[in-house]
Amino acid sequence: MTEQTQRPAPQRPDPQEAIPQEAVAHEAVAHEAVAHEAVAPEAVPGRSPLPVVPPPPAAVRKDRRALRAALRWTSVAAVFCLVGAGTAYGISRMERTDLPGLATASDGRWDYPELVRPPLPPGSPGPLEAGNRAGTHYADLRALVLPAPRGATVEPEPRGTDGWLPVEDFLADYATGEHRRELARKLTDHGLRHIAARGWTTPDGTRTRIRLLRFDTAAVSETLLTGDLANTGAPAYPVRGAEYYALDETFPPGAHMKGVMLFPYAEIKPYGAEQVRQAYFSAGDTIAVITQTRKGGVDAVPFRQTVTLQTELLS
Repeated sequence: MTEQTQRPAPQRPDPQEAIPQEAVAHEAVAHEAVAHEAVAPEAVPGRSPLPVVPPPPAAVRKDRRALRAALRWTSVAAVFCLVGAGTAYGISRMERTDLPGLATASDGRWDYPELVRPPLPPGSPGPLEAGNRAGTHYADLRALVLPAPRGATVEPEPRGTDGWLPVEDFLADYATGEHRRELARKLTDHGLRHIAARGWTTPDGTRTRIRLLRFDTAAVSETLLTGDLANTGAPAYPVRGAEYYALDETFPPGAHMKGVMLFPYAEIKPYGAEQVRQAYFSAGDTIAVITQTRKGGVDAVPFRQTVTLQTELLS
């Protein structure tokens, strides 16, 4: 055998030894990453599956936020509308005086009931109508007396016959015996027919007395009033508890009704424990005498209100 033939055949290098170490390391890392991705989450023991939800697009999130904000503000506006409507309805159902800040302050007037004149007999004129020259009140004079205001304590009805006030009870309000006798004679001379009356006391202590004296004609009542009962300075016969009077020149002009002769008075200082306000007026065949007294002073507003309302009933 030749030398060439006896030489051992060259060995092929091992493939693993021929690959560089860097390549081996890189291949191992890539293989491990692939293996990790290939393992499903549910394959990992002790760990619950976690669904992978892709994040929504940015434009969709913005639209949803805008929609939620719009719905929220719409709800707020609807609540305000409902509350406002309910409040407006509640206010519309209330009286003005029930509303704080809108209540009308009291000016001292009394709360009188609604005034209603009694019906006249068919074809009968009113006392101040042109066709009624005698000024006759055809309605029942007792029904023409002003009613007491609400809250007042009403005095007992007159003890006279059929509810008419006896003359002596009317005269008892005047100061002296001499004045009472003189006045009684004048009433008789002028043909007094009867007296309707009512009295009351309000919670503030004001005592009111109304006396309606009826005669045959308006001419008789006017003559007695201007010649014997009243004048521009003071009443001719002062009532008990009052000595010095003055004509109330501040009485509202609107209270002086056409066809009615009115003389309002107020007791002036110095007066005693009580002050007196008094009014005389004639309307047709009737003379009205209204007297108010109160400890410390009589308020002008309810006095004028009372006189005005009684004037309207008799007119």
